[in-house]
Amino acid sequence: MNQITPPSKIEIIPSSAPFSEAQRSWLNGFFAGLLSDATPLSAEQGAAVMQGAAGDDGEAPWHDQTMPMADRMKLAEGRPLRRRMMAAMAQQDCGQCGYDCHNYSEAIASKSEARLNLCVPGGKETARMLKSLYEDIDKVPAVTSSAAAAAPAVPVVVAEPGRSRDNPIAATFLSRRLLNKKGSEKETWHIEFDLSGCGLDYVVGDSFGIFARNDVGLVDQIIALLGASPTTKVNGKTLREVLIDDVSLAPAPDSLFELISFITGGATREKARALAQGEDPDGDAATLDVMAVLQKFSGVRPHPEAFVEALEPLQPRLYSISSSHNATPGKLSLTVDCVRYVINKRRRLGLASTFLAERINPGDELKVYVQKAHGFALPQDPKTPIIMIGPGTGVAPFRAFLLDRRATGAPGKNWLFFGHQRSDCDFFYADELNALKTSGLLTRLSLAWSRDGDKKFYVQDRMREVGRELWTWLAEGASIYICGDAKRMAKDVERALVDIVAQFGARTTDEAVNFVGELKKKGRFQQDVY
Repeated sequence: MNQITPPSKIEIIPSSAPFSEAQRSWLNGFFAGLLSDATPLSAEQGAAVMQGAAGDDGEAPWHDQTMPMADRMKLAEGRPLRRRMMAAMAQQDCGQCGYDCHNYSEAIASKSEARLNLCVPGGKETARMLKSLYEDIDKVPAVTSSAAAAAPAVPVVVAEPGRSRDNPIAATFLSRRLLNKKGSEKETWHIEFDLSGCGLDYVVGDSFGIFARNDVGLVDQIIALLGASPTTKVNGKTLREVLIDDVSLAPAPDSLFELISFITGGATREKARALAQGEDPDGDAATLDVMAVLQKFSGVRPHPEAFVEALEPLQPRLYSISSSHNATPGKLSLTVDCVRYVINKRRRLGLASTFLAERINPGDELKVYVQKAHGFALPQDPKTPIIMIGPGTGVAPFRAFLLDRRATGAPGKNWLFFGHQRSDCDFFYADELNALKTSGLLTRLSLAWSRDGDKKFYVQDRMREVGRELWTWLAEGASIYICGDAKRMAKDVERALVDIVAQFGARTTDEAVNFVGELKKKGRFQQDVY
């Protein structure tokens, strides 16, 4: 996907626009690359785009996954503590925390949720900011009795088994199938589960939460670095069991550095303290997982119990569901990119992706749950045409949409945009999609391959090529969906959509921006991005 370097000097949102300096600075920086060949946005256009990006009533202008933390916090200055807490979240509304960003911040601010580390995509950055903000929670003026009486009570709901990360259920792993062919630079798996034993169901658009287990080889290396016995008892379990099932071994938490600083002295203590405070004394902070920390401070051997207490709980991972319960009741599938990379000659593994790709066997059970989608679902009217844009694993929910529409006999037209690197080895579900096209269910299939030619070509480029037809579908009432990368692809696709509306809908840029904003408000433009 394209990553455009913005020109060094360009003013898109003029100084006369009714934004704070932080808002104006962020908008100029973000849209410079996207609009370098276009007419600068007016203040009104900027406001419309800001509101569209926020996805709400304009009261949370920081609610955009692409905005850096510093800029989000700047926009939230002077707001109530709960709103500043929301700005600290990753802004993905992914549900991995068990809430959306707004409700997670509300729960923390009201002290009904004490866990500050549930935002998986926000990681340490979010956890640090929430910890800092939480220190001020008792400084917030108490709510007056009249205001408290007027505020609606928030009911405490205990989710049914399998409907919440806090109440998972056991499902059976069925199989895995590699989707890439020889020559691909990627490793992507079609993963299937049997839900018949647990009775769990779902609707297309929902996500599936997986409680993966840590790699046994990594766990044993950590135990060796601790100089401990794997059978040492910690919280009623063996150390090895705890490290496999209960704690995160990925980015090292600040509390681990704090522990090291407590049991060491001199330069080692100072370095550990600096890392605990978010500093980067050796330029390697971003690469320090738990094992790397033990290697970095090789002379330090914390007591196993204190070590475990300093680690974060192992968090579930969410994946878009790529199957339809209506089409295959009792079964569920995912489309998963396997994450493997090397840092300092040491191979690192994505937790859940490699767990599903190689560390679980057919017939094994694992803890799972269904995360209900918020604002990502098929249209209520089955006759409504849909346009789906999902490169790479972003195709997952759209495979589900198509299978569901076939199973339910939905008569609406269906148009899929899919892209990846190479057509001969990265065309996921090629046989299925071509069969759906031959049958007439998949009305149009538009493909984009970024590595097949001399020039990189992406789904947004294909959209522009067929812009007239795409506009015709929108004018006929089609709903449009995007799934995939939030920081680049989704923004590039939205920019292409605005340009298509302006060109083929005979609208000014102002009117095109407003048109896309209205699609969002009416639920005709939905995104599942990460």
